[in-house]
Amino acid sequence: MGRKRVHEVSLKEGERDELESFIRKGKASARSLTRARILLLADDGRSDKEIVDVLKVCRGTVRNTRDRYWKGGLDCALNEKPRSGAPSKIDGRVEAELTLLACSDPPDGRSRWTVMLLRDKLVEMGVVDSISHMTVYRTLKKKKKKKAQAMAREEVVYR
Repeated sequence: MGRKRVHEVSLKEGERDELESFIRKGKASARSLTRARILLLADDGRSDKEIVDVLKVCRGTVRNTRDRYWKGGLDCALNEKPRSGAPSKIDGRVEAELTLLACSDPPDGRSRWTVMLLRDKLVEMGVVDSISHMTVYRTLKKKKKKKAQAMAREEVVYR
Protein backbone atom coordinates (compact mmCIF):
# COMPACT_ATOMS: atom_id res chain seq x y z
CA MET A 1 0.00 0.00 0.00
CA GLY A 2 1.47 3.36 -1.04
CA ARG A 3 1.82 6.47 1.01
CA LYS A 4 -0.78 9.17 0.69
CA ARG A 5 0.26 12.14 -1.37
CA VAL A 6 1.02 15.23 0.70
CA HIS A 7 -0.22 18.38 -0.98
CA GLU A 8 2.23 21.23 -0.65
CA VAL A 9 0.73 24.50 0.48
CA SER A 10 1.90 27.66 -1.20
CA LEU A 11 -0.31 30.53 -0.22
CA LYS A 12 -1.22 32.98 -2.95
CA GLU A 13 -0.40 36.65 -2.74
CA GLY A 14 -2.40 38.30 0.03
CA GLU A 15 -3.61 35.02 1.55
CA ARG A 16 -0.85 35.01 4.17
CA ASP A 17 -1.83 38.52 5.34
CA GLU A 18 -5.48 37.48 5.33
CA LEU A 19 -4.73 34.44 7.51
CA GLU A 20 -2.59 36.41 9.96
CA SER A 21 -5.33 39.02 10.28
CA PHE A 22 -7.90 36.22 10.69
CA ILE A 23 -5.91 34.76 13.59
CA ARG A 24 -5.25 38.14 15.21
CA LYS A 25 -8.95 38.99 15.29
CA GLY A 26 -9.75 35.69 17.02
CA LYS A 27 -13.46 36.01 16.19
CA ALA A 28 -13.76 32.64 14.45
CA SER A 29 -14.23 29.14 15.82
CA ALA A 30 -11.26 27.37 17.38
CA ARG A 31 -11.29 24.86 14.52
CA SER A 32 -11.04 27.59 11.89
CA LEU A 33 -8.22 29.32 13.77
CA THR A 34 -6.32 26.04 14.04
CA ARG A 35 -6.74 25.41 10.32
CA ALA A 36 -5.40 28.90 9.61
CA ARG A 37 -2.32 28.17 11.76
CA ILE A 38 -1.84 24.86 9.94
CA LEU A 39 -1.88 26.62 6.58
CA LEU A 40 0.62 29.24 7.74
CA LEU A 41 3.02 26.62 9.09
CA ALA A 42 2.61 24.48 5.97
CA ASP A 43 3.39 27.52 3.83
CA ASP A 44 6.58 27.98 5.84
CA GLY A 45 7.63 24.52 4.65
CA ARG A 46 7.02 22.67 7.92
CA SER A 47 6.33 18.94 7.73
CA ASP A 48 3.12 17.39 9.00
CA LYS A 49 4.96 15.98 12.02
CA GLU A 50 6.33 19.39 12.97
CA ILE A 51 2.87 20.96 12.65
CA VAL A 52 1.36 18.18 14.76
CA ASP A 53 3.97 18.74 17.48
CA VAL A 54 3.58 22.53 17.48
CA LEU A 55 -0.23 22.77 17.37
CA LYS A 56 -1.05 19.55 19.25
CA VAL A 57 -3.50 18.32 16.63
CA CYS A 58 -3.70 14.93 15.00
CA ARG A 59 -1.95 14.18 11.74
CA GLY A 60 -5.29 13.69 9.95
CA THR A 61 -6.31 17.26 10.74
CA VAL A 62 -3.15 18.58 9.12
CA ARG A 63 -3.51 16.33 6.08
CA ASN A 64 -7.21 17.15 5.65
CA THR A 65 -6.55 20.89 5.91
CA ARG A 66 -3.81 20.66 3.26
CA ASP A 67 -6.09 18.64 0.99
CA ARG A 68 -9.02 21.01 1.43
CA TYR A 69 -6.81 24.01 0.61
CA TRP A 70 -5.41 22.25 -2.45
CA LYS A 71 -8.88 21.26 -3.71
CA GLY A 72 -10.96 24.32 -2.87
CA GLY A 73 -8.77 27.20 -1.77
CA LEU A 74 -8.60 29.21 1.42
CA ASP A 75 -12.31 29.48 2.18
CA CYS A 76 -12.83 25.74 1.75
CA ALA A 77 -9.87 24.95 4.01
CA LEU A 78 -10.99 27.22 6.85
CA ASN A 79 -14.74 26.59 6.93
CA GLU A 80 -16.77 23.45 7.33
CA LYS A 81 -19.46 22.41 4.91
CA PRO A 82 -22.95 22.81 6.36
CA ARG A 83 -24.31 19.64 7.89
CA SER A 84 -27.82 18.69 6.96
CA GLY A 85 -28.73 16.62 10.01
CA ALA A 86 -31.81 14.49 10.17
CA PRO A 87 -35.12 16.18 9.45
CA SER A 88 -37.23 16.72 12.55
CA LYS A 89 -40.08 14.26 13.09
CA ILE A 90 -41.88 16.79 15.25
CA ASP A 91 -43.75 19.54 13.47
CA GLY A 92 -46.42 21.81 14.88
CA ARG A 93 -49.20 19.29 14.31
CA VAL A 94 -47.36 16.45 16.07
CA GLU A 95 -46.33 18.78 18.90
CA ALA A 96 -49.97 19.85 19.39
CA GLU A 97 -51.15 16.22 19.42
CA LEU A 98 -48.45 15.33 21.94
CA THR A 99 -49.39 18.23 24.20
CA LEU A 100 -53.09 17.33 24.07
CA LEU A 101 -52.30 13.72 24.82
CA ALA A 102 -49.97 14.56 27.72
CA CYS A 103 -52.63 16.83 29.25
CA SER A 104 -55.36 14.21 28.92
CA ASP A 105 -56.21 11.51 31.44
CA PRO A 106 -53.69 8.63 31.50
CA PRO A 107 -54.71 5.14 30.34
CA ASP A 108 -56.63 2.85 32.69
CA GLY A 109 -54.48 1.39 35.42
CA ARG A 110 -51.96 4.25 35.20
CA SER A 111 -51.66 7.26 37.45
CA ARG A 112 -49.79 9.37 34.86
CA TRP A 113 -48.39 9.36 31.34
CA THR A 114 -44.81 8.22 30.80
CA VAL A 115 -42.76 9.18 27.76
CA MET A 116 -42.85 5.54 26.65
CA LEU A 117 -46.66 5.47 26.88
CA LEU A 118 -46.91 8.78 25.03
CA ARG A 119 -44.57 7.50 22.30
CA ASP A 120 -46.58 4.29 21.88
CA LYS A 121 -49.89 6.17 21.81
CA LEU A 122 -48.64 8.63 19.14
CA VAL A 123 -47.65 5.71 16.92
CA GLU A 124 -50.90 3.85 17.68
CA MET A 125 -52.97 6.92 16.76
CA GLY A 126 -51.07 7.25 13.49
CA VAL A 127 -49.74 10.72 14.30
CA VAL A 128 -46.21 9.53 13.40
CA ASP A 129 -44.83 6.33 11.89
CA SER A 130 -42.10 6.06 14.51
CA ILE A 131 -40.57 8.27 17.16
CA SER A 132 -38.11 7.75 19.99
CA HIS A 133 -39.02 8.27 23.61
CA MET A 134 -36.17 10.81 23.85
CA THR A 135 -37.75 12.94 21.12
CA VAL A 136 -41.01 12.90 23.08
CA TYR A 137 -39.11 13.84 26.25
CA ARG A 138 -37.21 16.71 24.57
CA THR A 139 -40.39 18.09 23.02
CA LEU A 140 -42.23 18.10 26.34
CA LYS A 141 -39.23 19.64 28.09
CA LYS A 142 -39.07 22.39 25.47
CA LYS A 143 -42.79 23.10 25.90
CA LYS A 144 -42.36 23.27 29.70
CA LYS A 145 -39.49 25.74 29.32
CA LYS A 146 -41.50 27.95 26.93
CA LYS A 147 -44.42 27.97 29.37
CA ALA A 148 -42.14 28.97 32.27
CA GLN A 149 -40.63 31.79 30.17
CA ALA A 150 -44.09 33.04 29.22
CA MET A 151 -45.20 33.03 32.85
CA ALA A 152 -42.06 34.94 33.87
CA ARG A 153 -42.77 37.57 31.19
CA GLU A 154 -46.35 37.94 32.47
CA GLU A 155 -45.10 38.50 36.03
CA VAL A 156 -42.76 41.24 34.83
CA VAL A 157 -45.51 42.96 32.85
CA TYR A 158 -48.07 43.03 35.69
CA ARG A 159 -45.75 44.16 38.48
